[in-house]
Amino acid sequence: MKIYRTDQHPLPLPDGHRFPMIKYRLLYEAVHAFAAPLILEAPAASDAELSAAHTPDYLHKLATGTLSKAEERAIGLPWSAELVTRSRYSVGATLAACRTALLEGCGATLAGGTHHAYADRGSGFCVFNDSAVALKVLLAEGAIQRALVIDLDVHQGNGTAATLADRLALFTFSMHGLNNFPFQKETSDWDIELDDGTGDADYLATLAGTLPQLFTLAHPDLVIYLAGADCYAGDRLGKLALSKDGLARRDALVLDACARFGVPVALTMGGGYATPISDTVAIQAMTIQLAVNRFSR
Repeated sequence: MKIYRTDQHPLPLPDGHRFPMIKYRLLYEAVHAFAAPLILEAPAASDAELSAAHTPDYLHKLATGTLSKAEERAIGLPWSAELVTRSRYSVGATLAACRTALLEGCGATLAGGTHHAYADRGSGFCVFNDSAVALKVLLAEGAIQRALVIDLDVHQGNGTAATLADRLALFTFSMHGLNNFPFQKETSDWDIELDDGTGDADYLATLAGTLPQLFTLAHPDLVIYLAGADCYAGDRLGKLALSKDGLARRDALVLDACARFGVPVALTMGGGYATPISDTVAIQAMTIQLAVNRFSR
């Protein structure tokens, strides 16, 4: 197993910005404490790799800083060269984690999960769609024939659903809050919408009953698991009510299913906006810890 970091590519944001960039540095420090030998610096995604899932016009706007004000507002982050650079490394980390998973059974990135970005635009703090780029690149290379995205971030993976809709071999699953962003949902291959306040028991029972069917339907050569921490009861943007223990059991269910069906898995971190941010860091560090315990023996 290998774990890819991107926190060494900082993104300066105005004081008080809602997006908690400090999370990535804190997560790296937490994971370094128990998995230092497994951590590598992520590569940056190339223009050719990004073009597998994004339109030339959108890539040109990002490269030249010519996004409209409306396009910047949709992303929720001000354009800068640093934003584009960091986003390239985030995509590169997910692609590297997928390549590692295919070789070693599991790979992980301490970032990624930018599932709101579309082929022609960014949205919801997401500039590029890392899952869509990685899977379209690997499919074009012949490294995979089929894949499954298991998206358990509290927000629907709308950009992923839309961007991968033209590839029947790439199956998208999203289990997310009904009354949460994005308020205009897309159609994944399978969506499960959860009421506000859904807690551990109902969430875990639903997931446990769904996973075997997912693997049967998708027949994947690779799983990308988007393990958002924002289902946590203490998340500012989540509206669900999972405990830290419930989230760890969620991760174990997914990892156990991948092992049972013999499918390599790449982990991406997705969202997390708890107060204090240390709660998000602890949840995502546990996701990595569970994978390390299973795949690095």
